[in-house]
Amino acid sequence: MVAMLLESALSDEDCIIIGPFDGVGSATEAAHGESLDFALLDVNVADGKIYPIAQVLESRGIPFLLLSGFGDGDVPAGHEHWPMAGKPFSIEPMIERICVALGVAC
Repeated sequence: MVAMLLESALSDEDCIIIGPFDGVGSATEAAHGESLDFALLDVNVADGKIYPIAQVLESRGIPFLLLSGFGDGDVPAGHEHWPMAGKPFSIEPMIERICVALGVAC
């Protein structure tokens, strides 16, 4: 449900959506090869934590935002600089954070 809500809201903002992916395995190829401007990553997915994908995106210089119901405590040690948004969240502030990360006006 959350993925559908985000997809709808971002599509309304003229974003091109790639995904959603249901786990680390299915997102790996996209993280390595897709031309991405930004990624929203739910920390807890079907096959574990999404941290390997965040590492790939960081190495490629692609900004991302982690989403977690556990708040900042869900950021792994050594990666405290990774941006985190707690759940539940409101769409408008989420879109604002994306715009800031991309350096564009909302």
